Amino acid sequence: MSTLPADDFRTPTANGSSLIRQVEETDLPELVRLDEEAFPEGPYPFFTLRQLFDLYPDHMLVLDGGENGLHGYVLVGMPRDAHRCWILSLGVTRDRRGRGYGRQLMAAVLRQLRDDAVREVLLTVEPSNITAIELYKSLGFAAESAPRKDYFGPNADRLVMTLHL
Repeated sequence: MSTLPADDFRTPTANGSSLIRQVEETDLPELVRLDEEAFPEGPYPFFTLRQLFDLYPDHMLVLDGGENGLHGYVLVGMPRDAHRCWILSLGVTRDRRGRGYGRQLMAAVLRQLRDDAVREVLLTVEPSNITAIELYKSLGFAAESAPRKDYFGPNADRLVMTLHL
Protein backbone atom coordinates (compact mmCIF):
# COMPACT_ATOMS: atom_id res chain seq x y z
CA MET A 1 0.00 0.00 0.00
CA SER A 2 1.55 3.29 -1.08
CA THR A 3 1.81 6.35 1.11
CA LEU A 4 0.10 9.44 -0.23
CA PRO A 5 1.77 12.84 0.24
CA ALA A 6 -1.26 14.03 2.21
CA ASP A 7 -1.79 10.94 4.40
CA ASP A 8 -1.23 13.03 7.51
CA PHE A 9 -4.10 15.44 6.81
CA ARG A 10 -6.54 16.44 9.49
CA THR A 11 -10.17 17.21 8.79
CA PRO A 12 -10.37 20.98 8.26
CA THR A 13 -12.25 23.11 10.69
CA ALA A 14 -13.71 26.57 10.37
CA ASN A 15 -14.77 27.67 13.82
CA GLY A 16 -14.77 23.99 14.73
CA SER A 17 -17.75 23.16 12.54
CA SER A 18 -16.55 21.96 9.09
CA LEU A 19 -16.07 18.32 8.22
CA ILE A 20 -15.57 16.13 5.19
CA ARG A 21 -18.37 13.60 4.72
CA GLN A 22 -20.22 11.66 2.06
CA VAL A 23 -22.80 13.61 0.12
CA GLU A 24 -26.45 13.05 1.01
CA GLU A 25 -29.43 13.31 -1.31
CA THR A 26 -30.60 16.44 0.50
CA ASP A 27 -27.26 18.11 -0.41
CA LEU A 28 -27.97 18.04 -4.15
CA PRO A 29 -29.57 21.52 -4.51
CA GLU A 30 -26.69 23.11 -2.58
CA LEU A 31 -24.16 21.03 -4.52
CA VAL A 32 -25.60 22.52 -7.73
CA ARG A 33 -25.14 26.02 -6.30
CA LEU A 34 -21.59 25.23 -5.23
CA ASP A 35 -20.73 23.79 -8.66
CA GLU A 36 -22.16 26.90 -10.37
CA GLU A 37 -19.95 29.09 -8.19
CA ALA A 38 -16.84 26.96 -8.70
CA PHE A 39 -17.33 26.53 -12.45
CA PRO A 40 -19.49 29.40 -13.76
CA GLU A 41 -18.43 28.73 -17.35
CA GLY A 42 -19.64 25.11 -17.36
CA PRO A 43 -21.31 23.75 -14.23
CA TYR A 44 -22.98 20.37 -14.10
CA PRO A 45 -26.78 20.63 -14.44
CA PHE A 46 -28.88 19.27 -11.58
CA PHE A 47 -29.84 16.13 -13.48
CA THR A 48 -26.18 15.23 -14.06
CA LEU A 49 -25.28 15.67 -10.40
CA ARG A 50 -28.36 13.62 -9.53
CA GLN A 51 -27.23 10.80 -11.83
CA LEU A 52 -23.69 10.92 -10.46
CA PHE A 53 -25.12 10.69 -6.94
CA ASP A 54 -27.22 7.69 -7.96
CA LEU A 55 -24.20 5.98 -9.55
CA TYR A 56 -21.38 6.88 -7.14
CA PRO A 57 -22.77 7.99 -3.75
CA ASP A 58 -19.92 6.42 -1.79
CA HIS A 59 -17.32 8.43 -3.69
CA MET A 60 -18.85 11.91 -3.55
CA LEU A 61 -17.48 13.89 -0.62
CA VAL A 62 -18.42 17.37 0.57
CA LEU A 63 -16.87 19.88 2.92
CA ASP A 64 -19.79 20.66 5.22
CA GLY A 65 -19.65 23.95 7.11
CA GLY A 66 -22.77 23.19 9.14
CA GLU A 67 -25.04 26.23 9.24
CA ASN A 68 -22.69 27.94 6.78
CA GLY A 69 -23.47 25.34 4.10
CA LEU A 70 -21.23 23.35 1.80
CA HIS A 71 -17.83 24.83 0.97
CA GLY A 72 -16.39 22.18 -1.32
CA TYR A 73 -16.83 18.81 -2.95
CA VAL A 74 -15.06 16.08 -4.89
CA LEU A 75 -16.82 13.71 -7.31
CA VAL A 76 -15.37 10.36 -8.40
CA GLY A 77 -16.56 8.07 -11.19
CA MET A 78 -15.98 4.38 -10.40
CA PRO A 79 -16.31 1.95 -13.31
CA ARG A 80 -17.23 -1.64 -12.57
CA ASP A 81 -13.63 -2.89 -12.66
CA ALA A 82 -12.95 -0.53 -9.71
CA HIS A 83 -9.18 -0.69 -10.24
CA ARG A 84 -9.22 2.51 -12.25
CA CYS A 85 -11.36 5.57 -11.61
CA TRP A 86 -11.73 9.23 -12.56
CA ILE A 87 -11.90 12.33 -10.41
CA LEU A 88 -14.75 14.06 -12.23
CA SER A 89 -14.71 17.33 -10.34
CA LEU A 90 -13.16 19.14 -7.40
CA GLY A 91 -14.62 22.47 -6.37
CA VAL A 92 -14.23 24.87 -3.46
CA THR A 93 -16.20 28.07 -2.90
CA ARG A 94 -14.32 31.28 -3.70
CA ASP A 95 -14.22 32.41 -0.07
CA ARG A 96 -12.53 29.14 1.01
CA ARG A 97 -9.90 28.85 -1.73
CA GLY A 98 -6.24 28.92 -0.83
CA ARG A 99 -6.82 27.40 2.62
CA GLY A 100 -6.02 23.76 1.78
CA TYR A 101 -9.61 22.54 1.57
CA GLY A 102 -9.21 21.20 -1.96
CA ARG A 103 -6.10 19.30 -0.87
CA GLN A 104 -7.92 17.84 2.10
CA LEU A 105 -10.91 16.76 0.02
CA MET A 106 -8.52 15.10 -2.44
CA ALA A 107 -6.53 13.43 0.35
CA ALA A 108 -9.73 12.06 1.88
CA VAL A 109 -11.04 10.64 -1.37
CA LEU A 110 -7.64 9.23 -2.38
CA ARG A 111 -7.35 7.39 0.93
CA GLN A 112 -10.87 6.05 0.41
CA LEU A 113 -10.00 4.91 -3.12
CA ARG A 114 -6.79 3.25 -1.96
CA ASP A 115 -8.77 1.43 0.76
CA ASP A 116 -11.18 0.30 -1.98
CA ALA A 117 -8.23 -1.28 -3.86
CA VAL A 118 -8.25 1.26 -6.69
CA ARG A 119 -4.84 1.20 -8.37
CA GLU A 120 -5.07 4.08 -10.85
CA VAL A 121 -6.77 7.48 -10.51
CA LEU A 122 -7.14 9.82 -13.48
CA LEU A 123 -8.39 13.37 -13.83
CA THR A 124 -8.43 16.18 -16.35
CA VAL A 125 -7.60 19.80 -15.74
CA GLU A 126 -7.68 22.93 -17.85
CA PRO A 127 -4.06 23.49 -18.97
CA SER A 128 -4.11 27.11 -17.78
CA ASN A 129 -5.22 26.16 -14.24
CA ILE A 130 -1.71 26.16 -12.78
CA THR A 131 -2.98 26.19 -9.18
CA ALA A 132 -4.91 22.94 -9.71
CA ILE A 133 -2.07 21.33 -11.67
CA GLU A 134 0.38 22.11 -8.84
CA LEU A 135 -2.08 20.73 -6.28
CA TYR A 136 -2.46 17.47 -8.19
CA LYS A 137 1.30 17.15 -8.71
CA SER A 138 1.85 17.66 -4.98
CA LEU A 139 -0.50 14.73 -4.36
CA GLY A 140 1.55 12.51 -6.68
CA PHE A 141 -0.32 12.89 -9.97
CA ALA A 142 1.78 12.93 -13.15
CA ALA A 143 0.70 14.85 -16.25
CA GLU A 144 0.75 13.55 -19.80
CA SER A 145 3.42 15.21 -21.93
CA ALA A 146 0.95 17.60 -23.57
CA PRO A 147 -2.71 18.65 -23.23
CA ARG A 148 -5.25 16.78 -25.34
CA LYS A 149 -6.68 19.18 -27.88
CA ASP A 150 -10.48 19.60 -27.89
CA TYR A 151 -10.82 16.90 -25.20
CA PHE A 152 -14.18 18.31 -24.06
CA GLY A 153 -15.10 19.76 -27.46
CA PRO A 154 -13.87 22.66 -29.59
CA ASN A 155 -11.38 24.85 -27.72
CA ALA A 156 -11.77 22.79 -24.54
CA ASP A 157 -8.30 21.28 -24.22
CA ARG A 158 -7.49 19.27 -21.09
CA LEU A 159 -4.39 17.93 -19.45
CA VAL A 160 -4.85 14.32 -18.32
CA MET A 161 -3.11 13.45 -15.06
CA THR A 162 -2.65 10.02 -13.47
CA LEU A 163 -1.86 8.76 -9.98
CA HIS A 164 -0.87 5.16 -9.27
CA LEU A 165 -1.93 4.12 -5.77
